[in-house]
Amino acid sequence: MPIDFTLSELQREIQANASAFAERFLAPVAAKVDRITDPWEAFVATREAYREMAHAGFTKCFIPIEHGGLGFSMIDIAIAAEELTRIDVNVPTTLLATGLSLQPILQRGTSEQKARFLPDFVNDTEGDLLAAFAFTDVGGGANFDSEQPPAGIQTIARREGDYWVINGQKHYTTNGTGWNKKGAHLYLAVCRTDRTKAAGESLAVIAVPGNSPGIEVVDVYDKLGHRGTVTPAINFENVHVPIDNLIGTTGTEAKKLVAGAFSWTAALIGAACVGVMRAAFEYALDFARREKRQGPVPVIEYQSVGYMLADIKMRVEEARYLTWKACHYLESTGGKGQELAIMTKVRCSELAVQTVYDAMRVVGVESYTKFTPLERLMREAMVFPLYDGGNQGVRRRQLHEMMMQPGYHSMLAAKGDPAPWE
Repeated sequence: MPIDFTLSELQREIQANASAFAERFLAPVAAKVDRITDPWEAFVATREAYREMAHAGFTKCFIPIEHGGLGFSMIDIAIAAEELTRIDVNVPTTLLATGLSLQPILQRGTSEQKARFLPDFVNDTEGDLLAAFAFTDVGGGANFDSEQPPAGIQTIARREGDYWVINGQKHYTTNGTGWNKKGAHLYLAVCRTDRTKAAGESLAVIAVPGNSPGIEVVDVYDKLGHRGTVTPAINFENVHVPIDNLIGTTGTEAKKLVAGAFSWTAALIGAACVGVMRAAFEYALDFARREKRQGPVPVIEYQSVGYMLADIKMRVEEARYLTWKACHYLESTGGKGQELAIMTKVRCSELAVQTVYDAMRVVGVESYTKFTPLERLMREAMVFPLYDGGNQGVRRRQLHEMMMQPGYHSMLAAKGDPAPWE
């Protein structure tokens, strides 16, 4: 069977519907939240758009059909995400954060756990439920899996009878406030069960209902971009949850669970990068076609501008097809093909920053003002290399570690073969 990048009729429908939805519901949000100075108020201003997204079915697109969701493939989600993020990054990021948080349950949860935790999100008629991945400790997250205790995750889940008792401080916990600063509907907390043991023995991912006593929203961080997403600090103080809220097992499986969840987002962040890059390219192209800047012809007719636009467009296409390939590879291997997902996160995020900057160079100094959307797009793009596992501290390290595996060879991803060590 030949390799074919032709979109199916369903995918064309997804693309068209996502584009129309973004123009109708997200465009007003993008303009509004960027003018709000208070980070909490900016997030709350996205609530109605998020509800509309839920009513349109986007919030359950990543949940399998057998659990009541729409069962979109990762490529389907990437196609929709590009159209949404071309208009607004904030609301789709809130959705992506919920998807990340549910990945441990979707990927490795028991049938009982899926039946217990997923229906709330499927049957959310108000469109208000948020999940949060409580991963990054206040002390950092790059060395969460350190094999040299007491280094590593400092959030501790101590076993007491039939309960885990969780204590620790997390930050950058996207969605962690919920819509009322009382907490998300569900947290997936990354912990250790024993401070004296390495991550390979003690790492754990535990589902924590948001109404559990002892969860406190401590702060809502102000940010340069992504003004309409919320990244709070969360304290867990003697939070009791049943022992069967542990997803998978502790130790090595928990490390794979975290890697699997972040590989899912890594691939899809590529689509968000493409959306932002497209928005920058389209603005710069339109500018170059209509503006003469006191010259005799539109500036697109000058090679210095035309060649820069050509370079920008090549980056957009490169990022899109790497994203699609990464999504297909990860899904077709049952999660055992994470290399391209990680590469996508690194490559597309760095391309996005360069692309928006070059679009600003086409437009000139006006792009540095709020007269154009480019200054906002630059602020949105700048976080892509830094969040969801920073490219330097986490993602390149992951690729490095893969290349040191005995079973690694350079054609694994190209052939679509699963990685033997995952």
